[in-house]
Amino acid sequence: MQNAAPLTLEQAVQRALDGNHALSAARHTAQSADGVVQQARSRPNPVLGIEVEDTSQKASRTTTTTLSLPIELGGKRDARIDAASLTRDIARQEAEQARADVRSQAVAAFFEVLIAQERVALSAKAVGIARDAQRIAAKRVEAGKVAPLDADRAHVELANAELEAEQAHSTLQAARRELSTLWGESMPTFTSAEGAIEAPSNRPGLDDLAAALERSPLLQAARLASDRSQAQLAVEKSKRYPDLEVSAGVVRNNELGRNQMLVGVSVPLPLFDRNQGNVYEASMLVYKSRDDYLGLRTQLQAQLQRAASEFDLAKSAVRRLEAEILPSANTAFARAKRGFEAGKFDFTVVLDAQRTLFQATARHLSALSDAYQALAQIDRILGRNS
Repeated sequence: MQNAAPLTLEQAVQRALDGNHALSAARHTAQSADGVVQQARSRPNPVLGIEVEDTSQKASRTTTTTLSLPIELGGKRDARIDAASLTRDIARQEAEQARADVRSQAVAAFFEVLIAQERVALSAKAVGIARDAQRIAAKRVEAGKVAPLDADRAHVELANAELEAEQAHSTLQAARRELSTLWGESMPTFTSAEGAIEAPSNRPGLDDLAAALERSPLLQAARLASDRSQAQLAVEKSKRYPDLEVSAGVVRNNELGRNQMLVGVSVPLPLFDRNQGNVYEASMLVYKSRDDYLGLRTQLQAQLQRAASEFDLAKSAVRRLEAEILPSANTAFARAKRGFEAGKFDFTVVLDAQRTLFQATARHLSALSDAYQALAQIDRILGRNS
């Protein structure tokens, strides 16, 4: 593996922001929306017309040349620009949300790799302890101090520990691939994730989270979408007013041998089509966009509260495991191991103490993972980019 090196959290996030294809697509979409505004500002093109009468006889031929200029009435251009500007603003907010999504995914995936590495280390330690236990049990069976059943149990425990170690390695490789795919690599090019796994700091209060949610790109995009639907309704209403077409030209009459000026004005008569169908459709879409915004707001509030509750639960579990359960489990296992080696305890006591210790350690890692995943979810909902 060329140039392989450990990967820090900051490096992982930056790689994802630089190389993620979905984020790049969102950026291009936002940039393309500038063209929508540019096009909306364009005015109608003039029309050049040439008509020739009596093409077979040059002497009596009449040639009419006109230049027509459409004139938009009813505020069509301003309404069109307003709607296009809101489309551009929505695309920019969606690009910001895409960036926040990629960042939160990178943070969550990085900590998954870190925790998977810890599980591999834990499983390797479990295998080492199981081998020591098997060796001690075999010696005691040979010495006639315990029944052969203890050696069989130790062998089974070692086999289970080795299977769990294989599973931990497989999980780590999957986590590494999941992280590297965020920047477009199918196979990881880093040796390991480098960082400390500590209990995260306390989250902001619910009131602060609710206030931050109102500023999130997701909600801002939904509000802008509601505004755009209003602007689109204004566009459709402006189309009820017919546009003028002013024309001027020259009529060349060869038979008379002179030119005649031509001036004209044309306007459609809105007798049948007053764009009423499109106006009705746009007015209904205004109500839909409002409902979409309110529904999204309620959904995000519920997701935010759920993520905050999950973080609180995981943080509480981490705190209790570190303060009470892990120290007690370590002490119990150390005592059981010393007692077994001294012939005071049965091997089942050691097995129970070992299972308790490693279950507590695995639960500690799971609680840390849940806490980091909940924080990443909070950042995604709020659209945090730093």
